[in-house]
Amino acid sequence: MTDPLHTDLLALALEAARRAGELLRDGRPADLAVAATKSSPIDVVTEMDIAAEKLITGLISEHRPDDGFLGEEGASSEGSSGVRWVIDPLDGTVNYLYGLPTWAVSIAAEQDGETVVGVVEIPMRGETYRAVRGGGAHATAARTGERRLACRPPAPLDQSLVSTGFNYVAEVRAHQADVAQRLIPLLRDIRRSGSAAVDLCDVAAGRLDGYYERGLHPWDLAAGDLIAREAGALTGGRPGERPAHDLAIAATPAVFEPLQRLLEDFGAWHD
Repeated sequence: MTDPLHTDLLALALEAARRAGELLRDGRPADLAVAATKSSPIDVVTEMDIAAEKLITGLISEHRPDDGFLGEEGASSEGSSGVRWVIDPLDGTVNYLYGLPTWAVSIAAEQDGETVVGVVEIPMRGETYRAVRGGGAHATAARTGERRLACRPPAPLDQSLVSTGFNYVAEVRAHQADVAQRLIPLLRDIRRSGSAAVDLCDVAAGRLDGYYERGLHPWDLAAGDLIAREAGALTGGRPGERPAHDLAIAATPAVFEPLQRLLEDFGAWHD
């Protein structure tokens, strides 16, 4: 039976993510991509990012004034309730800037340090992903309605589709490209969507066999990691560790260990 507190946290996260998604979708200037090489569009995206985070933290604070926050755009407070919200108001910023559809609002709620609720809103797909710890993962889509999520059936590594991401720092990105180059012959193929939250949800939805990335922050991971786990995926970092800045992996149970072993052998966690 779901904890009533978790039910309330989920409802609040869903409403905040929906409103922030609408703000970002409807408030994006139509000509933003045309001038993507200029500084002013970057400023617009930053302003939208900050506005979305303020909307989320403001709405949550109205209902739960004693909760803490950790947000990409600077929201940071300890709170006194034992609940902390981990927020990425716009995951996939470059996609958003260029008018690509793969961006998301990611909201997670932690209770005493453990993630108990995760919501990822993907407005341009018309999809909302959600999970409560111990209650499974679900998605609601404009075209297909409501469904319970389950990761893909077992497949060998050479028949697995795996997604990854690349850092903005050139030296780190070059190393990540080298790791990907070594992995490609051992997999079905590699994808790169530009949004960690979306990739984690795609693992949960059975669209990917696995995903890995180095350099993620708590707000990139928190909601999507719970959604993937509740859909039956395994998640972790380096062997014996949880997903972290060094390395984050989410994959089907059949793919997780061999993928993790290869990433360790290839030094994916290292610059």
